[in-house]
Amino acid sequence: MSPSQAAQPSPIGLLSASLRRERERLGLSVSELAKRAGIAKSTLSQLETGVGNPSLETLWALAMALDVQVTRLIAQPRSHVQVIRADEGATVASEQAHYAVTLLAVCPVGVQRDLYRLAVEPGAPRLSDPHPPGTIEHVVICRGRARLGPVGHPVELSAGDYASYSADEAHMFEALEAGTAAVMLIEHT
Repeated sequence: MSPSQAAQPSPIGLLSASLRRERERLGLSVSELAKRAGIAKSTLSQLETGVGNPSLETLWALAMALDVQVTRLIAQPRSHVQVIRADEGATVASEQAHYAVTLLAVCPVGVQRDLYRLAVEPGAPRLSDPHPPGTIEHVVICRGRARLGPVGHPVELSAGDYASYSADEAHMFEALEAGTAAVMLIEHT
């Protein structure tokens, strides 16, 4: 188990707590929510106790019945620096196609995003001054390896890994392999 896995609840644990929280917020019984979502009461009970592996369709039905986005049910709690390795994260498969999604980040209300493709070669790290308060950078490494994040505590990522961090402090990006490629999304209010 990686350090990031040890620090984060399991995907089913997140879902369990989120379902219970959202159902109670609306004052719904398990029976009523199951009926609104068009799923079996036993399925919902299992999910709320942290058992099961729901399909994307089941999650979508529950989210619609709770009047929330699916991401509100499966998002990892936010930390100062968030890392999701290539084989980690809340992944949900479709029952209707060979298709799976892994939630990496939820966009807060009122936030704008800019998306960039990066091509970086080894050498001196790219140092960036702090952006305006509240700015968050999200990075997925597509190829190669890199060290990135706040200057005081960068993280090392490999292909398929994801990290997010506050960019309202000095931060850096350093390629550790030739041909490193990444996708960066900058979120600002």
